[in-house]
This record gives sequence, C-alpha cells and structure tokens, in this order.
Amino acid sequence: MLSRLGALLQEAVGAWEPSIDLLEAFVEHWKGITQYYIESTDEDTPAKKTDIPWRLRQMLDILVYEERQQAAGEAGPCLEYLLQHKILETLCTLGKAEYPPGMRQQVFQFFSKVLAQVQHPLLHYLSVHRPVQKLLRLGGTVPGSLTEKEEVQFTTVLCSKIQQDPALLTYILEGKKTVARKKVSREPPALPGEMASLKDKDQPPSKTSDTVSCGAGVLTPQLPADTEEPDGGIGENNLITSLIGLCKSKKGRVALKAQENLLLLVSVASQAAATYLVQSSPCCPAIVKHLCQLYQSMPTFLDPADIATLEGISWRLPSAPFDEASFPGKEALAAFLGWFDYCDHLIMEAHTVVADALAKAVAEKLLVETLQPQLLHVSEQSLLTATALLTALLRQLRSPALLQEAVTFLLGMEQQPAALEDPCTLCVHLIRHCDHLSDEISIATLRLFEELLQKPHEQIVRSLILCHLEGRLYVVRGAPEPESYEDTLDLEEDPYFTDGLDTGFQPTIKPTPAPATNLDGKTAVTEIVNSFLCLVPEEAKTSAFLEETGYDTYVHDAYGLFQECSSRVAPWGWPKALTPLDPHEPERPFFEGHFFRMLFDRMSRILEQPYSLNLQVTSVLSRLALFPHPLIHEYLLDPYINLAPGCRSLFSVLVRAGPPDPPPGCGSSGGILQGAGCHCFRPVPPTGSSPVSLPASGRACLRARSMTGGESPVLTSSQELPLAWHSHPTLFPGRELGSISSVSRHLCPWRPGL
Repeated sequence: MLSRLGALLQEAVGAWEPSIDLLEAFVEHWKGITQYYIESTDEDTPAKKTDIPWRLRQMLDILVYEERQQAAGEAGPCLEYLLQHKILETLCTLGKAEYPPGMRQQVFQFFSKVLAQVQHPLLHYLSVHRPVQKLLRLGGTVPGSLTEKEEVQFTTVLCSKIQQDPALLTYILEGKKTVARKKVSREPPALPGEMASLKDKDQPPSKTSDTVSCGAGVLTPQLPADTEEPDGGIGENNLITSLIGLCKSKKGRVALKAQENLLLLVSVASQAAATYLVQSSPCCPAIVKHLCQLYQSMPTFLDPADIATLEGISWRLPSAPFDEASFPGKEALAAFLGWFDYCDHLIMEAHTVVADALAKAVAEKLLVETLQPQLLHVSEQSLLTATALLTALLRQLRSPALLQEAVTFLLGMEQQPAALEDPCTLCVHLIRHCDHLSDEISIATLRLFEELLQKPHEQIVRSLILCHLEGRLYVVRGAPEPESYEDTLDLEEDPYFTDGLDTGFQPTIKPTPAPATNLDGKTAVTEIVNSFLCLVPEEAKTSAFLEETGYDTYVHDAYGLFQECSSRVAPWGWPKALTPLDPHEPERPFFEGHFFRMLFDRMSRILEQPYSLNLQVTSVLSRLALFPHPLIHEYLLDPYINLAPGCRSLFSVLVRAGPPDPPPGCGSSGGILQGAGCHCFRPVPPTGSSPVSLPASGRACLRARSMTGGESPVLTSSQELPLAWHSHPTLFPGRELGSISSVSRHLCPWRPGL
C-alpha cells in the first residue's frame, strides 16, 4: 500500500516538474558571454576568472547531450543556432582581440572540443571551416606563445578529421582570398537574420522557423568554389604553416605532437587529397625551407669527428646526447640532423604523390642549391664540412624516394661507362677528392663513398663499378681460359705479370703448389688467398703460435657482413657465373672507370701514405669485395686472370707497390709488403681540425715490434688464414689493422662461385 502511494507521488511531482528547454538554455549561456562584453569595464581580469569558461563548457555539454537525443544524421536546434548565428565566427573575433586576457586559449579549447565531441560533420560548412581557417591564422605567429598547448590540440583534432575524411583537406587549406571572395555569395538563402545586430541574433527562433530552417537546408554543406585558386603561399598562415611553426617550439612535447600531426596529415590515403596537398598548399616548400634554415644556422666549419658523435640521432629525440663532449654548433647540428631524419620519415610514411614531391624538394633545395656549391668550393674547410655532413645524411637516409634523389644527385642519371675525356661531373669531382692533397679531405670523401656503397640501390654499384666491367674487356682475347688454377701456378707464366707494365724486378719467392682441387672449390679459394699472402714478407708476420689474435671474432663479424650484403642485393637478380668470352670479338680499349682508377692509384702509393688513409682505402675495397657479383670477384679478387695489355687489377697493383731496392734488412725486393718491415707511416697533417679517427671498418688487435730500429705493427698469423677461409668465405674490414702488412689480411679475397 505504501509503495503504491509513493509511486503515485513521484508521478505527480514529475508531472509538475518544468521541462528544460535546451535551446533556451543554450541561448542564455551565449547571451551571458556577450553581455560580459557589454557591461564589463575591467580589462585586466583574466578570462579564466570570469564566467566565460563555465558558460562555454555548458554550451558544449548541451550540444553533446542534444546530439544523443537526436536520430543519427539529424541536427538539433542548438546546433542549428550555432551555425545560423555564426557563434564560432564571433568567438574567433573575440580570441583575436585577446580580451579578456587569455580568451584565445578558451576559444582554442572550445573549438577543439566541439569538433572532437560533436559527431555530426561540421567542417564542410562555411560557418565552421571559415572561422577554423581564421583561428589557424592566429596561431603559430609568435614563437613560444602561451597558447602553444591549445594550438597543438586544435591541430590534432583537425588532422584526425582529415585522416578520416580526406575531402576535408580542401576546406581547411583554402586561402584567405578565396574565403573573402565567397563571403557574400556562398551563404544559404534561408538565413534572413544573419546580418542583424548581435541583440537580434541572440533571440531564440520560433518552432516554425526551426522547421523551416531545417527544410531550407541550413545544414547543407557549403562546398568550396572550384573557380578560385587557393592561396598556397608560404606566407599565408594555414594548417601547414601552423604545424611547421609548432614544430619549432622549444617545448619538446609540443614540437613532437606537431610533428606527429604533420605526419598524420601527409599520410592521407586519397589520391586527390595528396595531389591537392602538393599542388595547392605550402606543405613541401615549408618543410624544406625549415630544413635549409637549420642548415644555415650551423657554424661554417665543423670537425668531422664532432659530426660523427651525433650519428643516429632521431627526430623523436632530436636533442644532442648529454654524455658527449660539447663543441661549438652542437645543438644546431643536432637540430638539423633531427629534422632531416624527420623529413626522411615523412617521405617513408607519406602518400606516394607527397613523398615524391617532398623528396624532389629536398634534393633541389638542400643538395643541389645548398650542398653542391660547398662540395665544389676551393676552401678546404668548407669542402671537409660539407663532405662529412653529406656522409652523415646518407647514413641516416632510409626512404627509397629520397635515396633515389640522392643517388641521382651524386652519380647522375647516366649509367654508361665513363671515359677520361668526359666532362667533369659532381661524381668525378668527388672521386678526385679521394685523391686530394689534403689527407683529411681524402679520408672524408672515401667515407662518403663507403657509406654510399652500403645503400640498397643497384645504380650505385652499376654506375661506379659494373658498367665498366661489363664485356670483360680487361681479359685478353684469344687466350684459352684455364680449367683449373693449378695450370697457372708457375709465376713466370702468371697473368698478373703480363699486364704490359715493366717493373724492373722479378719475384724471388715461388708459392708452394696447392693441393688438388676439391669438388666444392675450396682449394681454389685457398690458392687465391695464398697468392695475396705471398705478398706479405716473413718479417712482418706474427708467430703462428701466438694466442688471442682476435681472428675468430674477425671471421664471425666478416661472415655477418657478407650475409647482410648478400641479402641486400638478392632482389637485383645478379648472375651467378661469368659470361664466356667470344674469341672472335675484336679487342677494345678498357677503362676501369674513375672510381677503380682512384683506388688503384691510392693502393700503388700505399707505402707513402698515412696509416689512417690506407685503412680507409682498404675499407672501401673490402666493401666492394663483399658484393657477390662474378665480374667484381674476377676483376678485383682473382690474381689468375689473363689481363689485357695495359690493364691493371688489384693484385697487379699490390705486386708493384713495393720499392725495387729496399733498405738492408727488409727482405727481398718487389711486392707491396717487401719493404713493409722498415716502413714508418707518417701522420695525417691536420687542416684545422682534430686528428682524423680511424675508420670503423678494418680494425683488429695487433701488436707492434721493433724492426731495423723502428716500431712497426705486426700482422696476425697468416699461416692460419687459408684454413680459416674454408669455413668463412668472405673478407671483412673488421678491425683495426696494425701495419701496411695488414693490407693482405684486409684484402684476402673470396670467390663464392669457386
């Protein structure tokens, strides 16, 4: 009985409870905000201490609650009122005036929450995307502004909406001129009171007018004009320039979030949106402009060793490591490398249209217009810094599109064999820098080519090496090719003594005959290795009984490098065997190419060069020998080929590198290492920087011993090399080699096809 009475009382109370009119409450809160500007005279009170933030939150809650009560796809009266009376436009004007102080922050927050929480699509409407454009122009104008946090939240919402609907990109990125042109002509005809005073706009419309407004198409999206060209200039603030400005923020979280938003924007899936982003927005020019500005902010001269300390820096953590020693320009260098890494990541993740356009812009503005003049500069300091920076950029480069542009910039488009009389290209200039008078410039440029050879791009190997070796013009025509290397063991008949060069000396040591060739070809590999080891004088060899030589680790690391190189070149479809020579084909002159010519010239002067330079030269040769191509293995590593007259190979150069008449106590005459026992390397003369660090490749733990009154590093035992090469078929620039005699170990050949 009592429960029934309680239910009746509740029904009675509910019947008399007045229903809340959402539209009336919404209008009341909006009138409260406008009334503040009419009545308030205090210009110093912050906005957060007024009732404006509370009223904006109430308006947002009403819009969200109303939408939940409506059927899907329908707009309620409050949303109609928001659009019809241009509340967002008015708020944008109040935020621009920054009255009361801090009002701009409140406007950014309200815009972000309305666009994020209201599920009804809003950005298609002129009364929404026009104030959004105006609000974007308010942000990013002052570095370090107080509204950076709110601005980045606002751009996050916009980029998320564009990612969901790429068609919105054209609405948000429209230029200022387009919006002004459409101000009068693009408004819906069902809004007769839009130009009324603020007091008239605040009055809630009648039920009839609400129904008419809905039927007249108040919420019909306003499409951008097709006849007006959007203003894509960099000077016009829009979403792109706002994001770029936020990426420059000193606040790490703000900058990182802005970069993530820009990454989200360029990865739109729509072909039309990506094309619009490239052709009608300042996206690519603005990104590359900031990259070039960061480059110009660095000091004119940077030590290559200092540049190497910041290798591997990421755009997600662009600040310089704290554990590294400080040097002038460290922060500027870290910022530049971090932004370049970000550009590379953008190109990897962006739509193909955007990626290609951004890669071309980076190549044109940074590589061609900025770096190339310095690479051709006569100043050694400028040349050294530019070369070291380019090497660092190549090391960070991962995107295929940007790698293609970098390869085209360095090597050109042509893949035909070069000739001595060809015009001097940038590639030829850089190859000549490998043989520069300054040893530091030579080492830096050799490192550049070593880094280039490690990139997964076939054109690099083809342009530098393979295009000159195709056709095997270095092999004498008409001579039968031996079926086994055992047929050519007699040094008096060895082909590397028949290259047409008179040296004035003859070898004094004949290698011991190799055992019979096995089915797996291991003996042939041993013969090749022993041929190179015969160049090492006995005085420069370490005892075979010396323990802890580090050779096992050397072999393990070398095998890993070879596997990595083989997997990288596997998609290129290289042949497994050589193409047989046509004995009737007429002989043509052979030119090994500028790159091999430079390397062979350097190797011929190996006893006259500094130790660090020799290490870098052999390191580059080792990188070449890792490539599993039969032409490279034959020309570079096979000492038994029948060279055509006037042609050189690596082995023939090494044989003639030694002095004909060595000083007493240095062993027999001839050979690259016959005089190595008494050779003392000269140091690298500095060119205004710290001593050049030794290359990462080609390092081993070796001892030094005194020979003929001087200290000379000693090679690890060579007697164990031939046996070890059976289990490890590769060569490796693996550790720090200790002397000129280490070149033999550094260049020990391997031919997988044998």
